[in-house]
Amino acid sequence: MSVMAPRDAFGQAVLRTVLTVVAVVLVLYLIVLLQKPLTWLVIAAFIAIAMSGPVNVLSRHMKRGFAIAISYTALVMIPIAIGAALIPSLVGQIENLADNVPEYAQDVTDFVQDNETLNNLNDKFDITGSLQDAADDLPSKIGDAAGVLQDIGLGIVNSLFAAVTILILSIFMVSSGDRWAKAFVRSQPAGRAERVERALRDIANAIGNYVAGALAQATIAGITAFIVMEILGIPFAGPLAVLVGIADLVPLVGATIAAVLVGIVTVFADFPIDTIIWVIWAVVYQQLENTVIQPQIQRRAVDLNPFVVLVSVLFGSTLFGVLGALLAIPFAASLQIAVLEWWQYRQEVRVVPVTDP
Repeated sequence: MSVMAPRDAFGQAVLRTVLTVVAVVLVLYLIVLLQKPLTWLVIAAFIAIAMSGPVNVLSRHMKRGFAIAISYTALVMIPIAIGAALIPSLVGQIENLADNVPEYAQDVTDFVQDNETLNNLNDKFDITGSLQDAADDLPSKIGDAAGVLQDIGLGIVNSLFAAVTILILSIFMVSSGDRWAKAFVRSQPAGRAERVERALRDIANAIGNYVAGALAQATIAGITAFIVMEILGIPFAGPLAVLVGIADLVPLVGATIAAVLVGIVTVFADFPIDTIIWVIWAVVYQQLENTVIQPQIQRRAVDLNPFVVLVSVLFGSTLFGVLGALLAIPFAASLQIAVLEWWQYRQEVRVVPVTDP
């Protein structure tokens, strides 16, 4: 029996290793299969933690159910109100643009004909002729946009379904999250429960501060864009500034998309001076925001070093795209809080040997 013991121990070790590898592979496979609902759960948890602040404030003066209803109604109504204010004027301007495009095309043709170099290029490639033909066809093509909208209707319905599902999950998390957290804390040993409770509270505060910081960053973007557009005399500076602020909440692509939309408006305001100035301003401001404004705001909001803020956003966006960039900073802040609490706990429970003199 003594001879077989090592062989049995080796076989058990191999079996444990194989089972561990199989379990990891199965877990990864399940994660891939459940990628969409898991993503919804992550977004719902983020919204729930961010909404817990106003819900807790309102719940001091009313029942928690009413506080949740008021908070989430405001969360839903704010984008609806902004859309109701912006979309009608935007649609009207698109229609006006479609009607005036032939006139704009004629202005471009006159400008090209007055410039010898451009006129020579136009004789070779017939740029203005093609532009004029496209301008004449644009009003009729705008009317066909309804057919395109019908084709993407299914995608809009799916997006609405996802948004409603995420909000419902978030509401359940807000209503039950406090009980779950307390139950988890009670399940911890006596010496660890206080630290776990403090870590959970600090993580919730960090995420709430991150949301407040993101709103402050978007407000700065909207105000500065409004000032620049007012100086340049760009029409509809107010609605466009609101659009810039909202888009700035979307990491990576939001600010760029808003800058492009405003740039298109400048083409029909005072081309090319306004367009050139706006493009230069948009590029400079986005670099300033990415390297100075966002790191400084989030450093104060979540107590992270600006270098860590930049690195976390870069890593998150590279690994998981827009969602990763959105969650990178609160994830890094939560990880920092958890690691610090764990390290302090390890320092306290470490047994220091005492030697007799």
